[in-house]
Amino acid sequence: NAMATTYILRCADNKLYVGSTTDIEERIKRHNAGYASEFTHLYRPVELVYKEDYDTYQEAFRRERQLKKWTLAKKEALIAGDIEKLKELSKSKE
Repeated sequence: NAMATTYILRCADNKLYVGSTTDIEERIKRHNAGYASEFTHLYRPVELVYKEDYDTYQEAFRRERQLKKWTLAKKEALIAGDIEKLKELSKSKE
């Protein structure tokens, strides 16, 4: 069973929010209640659109930091599960 999760939320205005947590269900409740982040507080409700589970919070947080640097197009390809597009977008940045 996973100890931590890196997640992507789609906000009401269609913006994406990347985070990590040790309790995904509770964290999403807190986002929708307006307590988890100043950013998502402004753009509620939020919907979980992607998640990855990790054994440690450190791993999840490292992935969060990585995803936050990605372009919107790369995040959308990840959410869609479009591995080919993800590879293509990754190459174009190098």
